[in-house]
Amino acid sequence: MAKVQAHIGNETYTTTIKTSAHEIIADEPKDKGGLDLGFSPAELLAASLSACTSVTLRMYANRKGWDLQGVTTDVTFERDIVNNRSFFAVNIRLEGNLGPEERSRLLHIAKNCPIHKALTAPIQIETELGN
Repeated sequence: MAKVQAHIGNETYTTTIKTSAHEIIADEPKDKGGLDLGFSPAELLAASLSACTSVTLRMYANRKGWDLQGVTTDVTFERDIVNNRSFFAVNIRLEGNLGPEERSRLLHIAKNCPIHKALTAPIQIETELGN
């Protein structure tokens, strides 16, 4: 189970996000009133899909012993507020000596990374106030 904690004080949108071992800053861009000191929440969501896709491909290629030298995953995320829809575009560039069958298999595997599955499955969010 992934667990994070976010805290914002009196700063305008600058938020500290912590896990048990790491810390990052999230913020809104200046044109939205933030200080642009870190990833926006939308960028963090896109980053999660990008990182998971890359890691999943690396793990699979390693397990198969394939010559995958590098993976670059570009993700864009757009939100259609009017229709309550989200759109992700994922572009993957593979480096290494890979044949067409290996590349095709890696594309299939990319669509099965845990974050991709989470974002395409029904999602339930329970929100409550704590003490």
